[in-house]
Amino acid sequence: MNEWFELSEPWWHFAGRGVLTYLGLLALMRLAGKRSFGEMSAFDVLVLVLAGGTLRTAIIGDDHSYLGAFIGVASILVTNRVLAWFCTRSPRFNRVVEGMPAILVRDGRRDAVELRRQDIPEAAFNRALHAAGMEHEGSVVIARLEPNGKITFIRQDEALQGRGG
Repeated sequence: MNEWFELSEPWWHFAGRGVLTYLGLLALMRLAGKRSFGEMSAFDVLVLVLAGGTLRTAIIGDDHSYLGAFIGVASILVTNRVLAWFCTRSPRFNRVVEGMPAILVRDGRRDAVELRRQDIPEAAFNRALHAAGMEHEGSVVIARLEPNGKITFIRQDEALQGRGG
């Protein structure tokens, strides 16, 4: 039972590895683009599982204690909390961490170049339209790919209501 709590390295190694792994994966996810996990497909689930399994070694190395894993996870949770704190207090920092939305439709016209740039297939965009209760983008004032990977639509009637008309 004592081996459960005997660490193979000092505790701060696990904490530092957790923080660096979190920040490294965050950077990789930003480089991968907004659509990486916006709609969780089977491919996305596979990437998540494989990334998690691969990064286990980066966080705890060869340590087999329970304590090492908990220290690594605790450091990830604290890092997430600290980043969230900074993001809520600094819009500029939040834009760096989350990114900016991309405009996919403006005044009823699809931007095919932006759809390709964001790696959104026509079929996926059409599914998002249908999920929003629309058959085509003709009545859409603006459609945005949000930093979280979701597509939001503002219809003409909604835009007019927002202006008080």
